[in-house]
Amino acid sequence: MYRALYRKWRPVDFDDVYGQNHITSTLKNEIKTGHISHAYLFTGSRGTGKTSCAKILAKAVNCPNAADGNPCNECEICRGIDDGTIFDIIEMDAASNNKVENIRDLRDEINFTPAVAKYRVYIVDEVHMLTTQAFNALLKTLEEPPEHVIFILATTEIQKIPTTILSRCQRFDFKRIPPRDIVARLKYVAEKENISITDEAANLIANIADGGMRDALSLMDRCLSITNDIDDETVGTAAGVAGTRYMFRFSDYIARADFTNALKLISFLHSSYCDVDNICAGLSRHFRNIMVAKTIQNCDDLIICSAEEMKKYRDAADSMSLSKILDCLSIISEASRQMKLTPNKKVQLEAAVIKMCDLENRAAPKAEPKREGAPAAPAVPDLRQEKKPAPAEIKPAEKDKPDKKKPAAPAEAPQEKPADKPAESEEAPAAKPAEDELQDGPFLLWPDIVNAIMKYNMPLFSVINSTDAIIKDGKIVILTDNPTLGNYLREDSRYVDLKQAIVDVAGRVISAKIQYTKKEGPEVPDPSSPISILKNKIEEFNS
Repeated sequence: MYRALYRKWRPVDFDDVYGQNHITSTLKNEIKTGHISHAYLFTGSRGTGKTSCAKILAKAVNCPNAADGNPCNECEICRGIDDGTIFDIIEMDAASNNKVENIRDLRDEINFTPAVAKYRVYIVDEVHMLTTQAFNALLKTLEEPPEHVIFILATTEIQKIPTTILSRCQRFDFKRIPPRDIVARLKYVAEKENISITDEAANLIANIADGGMRDALSLMDRCLSITNDIDDETVGTAAGVAGTRYMFRFSDYIARADFTNALKLISFLHSSYCDVDNICAGLSRHFRNIMVAKTIQNCDDLIICSAEEMKKYRDAADSMSLSKILDCLSIISEASRQMKLTPNKKVQLEAAVIKMCDLENRAAPKAEPKREGAPAAPAVPDLRQEKKPAPAEIKPAEKDKPDKKKPAAPAEAPQEKPADKPAESEEAPAAKPAEDELQDGPFLLWPDIVNAIMKYNMPLFSVINSTDAIIKDGKIVILTDNPTLGNYLREDSRYVDLKQAIVDVAGRVISAKIQYTKKEGPEVPDPSSPISILKNKIEEFNS
């Protein structure tokens, strides 16, 4: 029967484990010195060697011929553990045995001495799946087990393990395996299995595996179902991703703003074998590598690729500015987010590619043609950067309209604002908006101004959100039935935030005042309310 590569080439000793030297060296030293703990906790992402190291540790503590902390893999105990014929090594899947009854059965079994081996070793995989009651049942046993028992707990979600369990175990954190170590292991297995694999294919598998050795070997196993001569095209077909050759075509088309060929390439990959999500993920990795090549001179340790591909990355980085590369990464990230919200993912990817091709035109729009001698449009002032006036300087605007033909008179000395007068903003010699905005009647821009206040002052937005506004005599009249709004706006920061919101939307400073409105007619009580019912009962009792 055919054995999967990840099972056939599972490490048999600590020296055979890739990318976890900080763990294997510690475990070897413990075995050599005899300082073996009663409980271990292995945590890390999938495929990083947790279960493999647990089995190696179970062999090493029981092997009579252990050398330098490694099992000999030749004695009856080592071979029996590998074959699963020695029942002193118990592997338990907590995902399917997560109830308190399972832990009680385990607790009863540990009192029996080992039949063949020196230690009874319990390997509990996915231990985070245990219920709260099961964890509680395990606590005392885990703290003080019999001398012949060793617990090895493995999990991918350390945050779900109770602290009472963590404090009773010796914890080891397994890191993601570096791509270079994955590439080295793939080439080693390929050599032993008489498989031909190119550097580009090994690098692509390592990038797709994302730090998991088991995922990498499983993907190479799928490639073998296609051909024994594995290249990046084979990996792309097996994994449903675009190979590096297509990624470089993409970046070349985007650098030259070639919409047509970029969209054709998407259609080709989508109709061939590539999933849209995988294409987007591949583009993200590809432009990340271009960004690194653009910003770092010696980036061989940060980009896992062949020497030929590294030269292509540097050429691609030279063909684009850093700002364009960063913009492309942002567009790809946004497209990936939008793909989760729409059924037609291909359209989102096509739109993203068009945006990347059109970055120059969108970043620098053509200026509006203006006639010769016409004054330039004034910039919108940023009142929040100016000096804020003190509350005493805020005074009502003049009742009469200022004469447009004459310059405005200098401001009078500050005077105290009457309590019954509305707050108004000061006039500023800024560009006038369209004439229809200042005509008497409903102020159509008021909802936009209220929304603009949100980004400056959320409490002010909450207070002013229920108001309406009209234009009267060239001023904004805020209509409200809240008698405290005028005093609330006298605080200088709120006042300036309101002025800035008006400037953002209207393009200039416009005077504003408040007009109090009362609700028409007396308030009619609800006859079904508890107060009305109680009042009616009192009246009936008195009558």
